Amino acid sequence: MALPQVGAPAPVFTLHDQDGVEHSLTDYRGKWLLIYFYPRDNTAGCATEASGMRDEFQHFEKIGATVLGVSTDSVKSHKKFADAYRLPFTLLSDERKEMVNAYGVWSEKKFMGRVYLGTVRTSFLVNPEGTIVKIYEKVKPKIHAGEVIADLQHLVK
Repeated sequence: MALPQVGAPAPVFTLHDQDGVEHSLTDYRGKWLLIYFYPRDNTAGCATEASGMRDEFQHFEKIGATVLGVSTDSVKSHKKFADAYRLPFTLLSDERKEMVNAYGVWSEKKFMGRVYLGTVRTSFLVNPEGTIVKIYEKVKPKIHAGEVIADLQHLVK
């Protein structure tokens, strides 16, 4: 499946978070929203990216932006990951792969000669009207949070 385009409405979703609470796209209408997709809880790159979001979280709050992390891991796995890294933002569990497919980030990947399907690390910045305004592909976990904040500072006036 292809990625949605900048300028298109963000695909709708309804998923549970690390505490079992249901979240839908409509819950975030009127707010800036960063939806970041990551491959797996408790892996080095994903922990680095989540920690970066955590460390910059006050900047997201100051700008008025919400952060949602999404992976195909279970609610229970997300709870352990969020607790271990003291994550102050929501992690959504997409075990049925509905959201990763809707956003076009479930794709063929290669690692050490092995080909498999998995989540491609990609993020979507959604404006308060629910429109995708930026897509981040080939995300670098160490710098991603700062990159998004810099973009938000230019977009939010």
